[in-house]
Amino acid sequence: MSMYDTEQKIMRQLASGYALPPLSALAVKLLELASDEDASIEQMVTLIEKDPSLTVRLLNLANSSAFGTGRPAATLSHAVMRLGGNQVKLMALSISLRGAFPMGRVEQFDYEMFWRVSLYRGLIAKALAQRSGAVHPEEAFLSAMTLEIGLPILFDLFIKGRPGRFELDLEPLGELLANERAAYGIDHRQVGAAALRYWRFPDHIVACQRLHGEAARLPDIPVLCALCDLARLFSRVLLKAPGAFRAFYAEAERILRLSYEDIHEIVLETFSEVEAIAQGLKLEIDKDKDLMEVMEKANSALARISQKISQFSAEQLQEKLPSFASIDQKEKMVTDTLQAVAHEIRNPLTAVGGFARRLAISLDPGSQPGKYAKVILEEALRLEEVLSRMPVDSTQQDHN
Repeated sequence: MSMYDTEQKIMRQLASGYALPPLSALAVKLLELASDEDASIEQMVTLIEKDPSLTVRLLNLANSSAFGTGRPAATLSHAVMRLGGNQVKLMALSISLRGAFPMGRVEQFDYEMFWRVSLYRGLIAKALAQRSGAVHPEEAFLSAMTLEIGLPILFDLFIKGRPGRFELDLEPLGELLANERAAYGIDHRQVGAAALRYWRFPDHIVACQRLHGEAARLPDIPVLCALCDLARLFSRVLLKAPGAFRAFYAEAERILRLSYEDIHEIVLETFSEVEAIAQGLKLEIDKDKDLMEVMEKANSALARISQKISQFSAEQLQEKLPSFASIDQKEKMVTDTLQAVAHEIRNPLTAVGGFARRLAISLDPGSQPGKYAKVILEEALRLEEVLSRMPVDSTQQDHN
C-alpha cells in the first residue's frame, strides 16, 4: 500500500470515529451551547446536573484558591455564576476530553506528562489572550490545550503494542512530525485536525493544527494560531528545550506587543492557577517543581549572556596593541563591537532580570524557589552593571 493510500485509510478511519475515544454527550451539547450566544446559565446548569461527577468537580473548582472568594459556592448555580458561563463550558469540555484517555505511562508514551504540558499550554494561552485582548481567552485555552491531541491518538492507532521506531518527545516538534510522516504516512497534527473535526470543534480551532513554528507566527496568520504557538514555545521550558525562555519572551513581545512586565505577570498568573485547574482535570501537578524548571531556563539564559560577555572580553585581551597609525580606526572597531554585543544581550537580559525581580517579590524568600530566585536576581544585577559600562549607540532603541 502506498503512503497516499495509507493516509487516506487513516483519514477514513478517523472520519468514521474508528479508534477515536468519543466525547461525552454532555460535552457535545456544551459545544453546541458554546456557539449559541443566546444560551443561558440555566441551560448549562440543567445539562451539567445530569453528570454528578462533573458537578462535584466544578463545585470544587469554584471553591478553589483560583476562584474562591467569600462564602463557598454551595450549589451548581452559584458555582456557574462564580466561574462564568464561558469558563464552565470550557472546563466541562476539557474534563470530558481529558477523561477520554488513560493516565500514567503506557509503554513509551507518558500520558501524565502529555496532559501536564497541555494544561500549561492552555493556561498560558488564556493569560496571553486576556492580557492582549487578541482573541477570546476561553477559545485560546481550548485551542492550545488540544494543540497536540493527535499524538495520543496516533499512539493508540499505530504504536501501542508494537516496537517503537522513534521517541515520542514533543520537542523538537518538527523532527517528531517528520518521523511520523516517514513511518506512517501521516503526522499527529493531521490526526488531531481530523479528530477535532469529528468532535465538531469550530473550524478556527481546527485551523491551529495546521501550522507550527515560525510558519504559525507570520504576520498574515490568524492570531489564534500564532498565540497557540506562543503557548507551545512556553511549554518547551517544561520539556527542557534549550533557548525556550528567551524565545518565548521575544516572540510574545513581537506578536502581541506585550511589555516584559506583562509577560512576567502572565507567567506567574499561570502558575497561580495551574494547581486548581489540574485538580478539576484529575492531574498531578507540582507547581514549585515546574516553576523551578522555568527559573532554571532563566538562569541558563543568564549563563549564555555571561559567557558572551566573558568571551568578548577575552578576545579583546588577546588582541595585539594597535599601531599609532591605526589607533583611531581600532577604537572605532572596538566601540562598534561593544555596541553590537550590548544590543544583542540587552533585551534578553532585561527580560530575565525583570522576571527575577518579580519572582523575588512574589515568592517566599525562605522557600527553595525563593532562594533560587534571589540567586538569579543577583546574577542579573551583576550582568546589568557590566552592560551599563558598555557604550550605547544613540540610534538604537532599547526596550523599556
